[in-house]
Amino acid sequence: MNAYLTSLMAVVTREALRFIQQRERFVAALVRPLVWLIVFAAGFRAALGLSITPPYQTYITYEVYIVPGLCGMIMLFNGMQSSLSLVYDREMGSMRLLLTSPMPRWWLLFSKLLGSTAISILQVYVFLLIAGLYGLINGIGMPAWGYVAVFPALVVCGVMLGALGLFLSSFIKQLENFAGVMNFVIFPMFFLSSALYPLWKMAENAPFLAKICAANPFTHAVELIRFSLYLRWDGMTALWSVLAAVVFVGLAVWGYDPARGSKGKGR
Repeated sequence: MNAYLTSLMAVVTREALRFIQQRERFVAALVRPLVWLIVFAAGFRAALGLSITPPYQTYITYEVYIVPGLCGMIMLFNGMQSSLSLVYDREMGSMRLLLTSPMPRWWLLFSKLLGSTAISILQVYVFLLIAGLYGLINGIGMPAWGYVAVFPALVVCGVMLGALGLFLSSFIKQLENFAGVMNFVIFPMFFLSSALYPLWKMAENAPFLAKICAANPFTHAVELIRFSLYLRWDGMTALWSVLAAVVFVGLAVWGYDPARGSKGKGR
């Protein structure tokens, strides 16, 4: 057990040190959602009127609606950026040392996933703090206990999106190819979800796209965060988010399985 804990702390500490040394990564993670919250939301407020939909009990402004989606955006981009480091480690050769460790490969991946999830949650809470202050200035806000209740939802979403990034990184041989994968995965996953607009609005104009949005795991992750922030429970959203997390973790473990041949050679 000591060996497992030692390896866990080593991998998590490595992730934390890498994050601390890359301060611009933290700033970028906050600037992106804040631009959406302050700039884009102000412009879309009049164009996108929102009715009373769960978990909200009254009419809300567009800024209020997109906060959970922007939390999901932070976790989605961080999950992919964290996985980018694996591709970099593979090119530099340090990944070979990691994967030849006597510890089980699934445990090393779990440690990596835990570290990236912790960083994602930290970034989300900093954003929620800023969004909360912005909400107080503009007369909007969220329940105080929502900041506590959302923590389990952030853990589930962080694991789900981080595992997806790990799975995708197992197929990427070169660092240059990662940007293309991000364009084909991150942006469709983000825009074809309920992060920026409710599904009923999408269904009014594009029923087929609304069905795609409803099947998108990221939609369920965003809604899980949304309901948790407002102290509401949605069993189906939680179930689908947990199932998606389990599936993506399984795919990540399979992607780095030595039996596949390629990853066992430390490409």
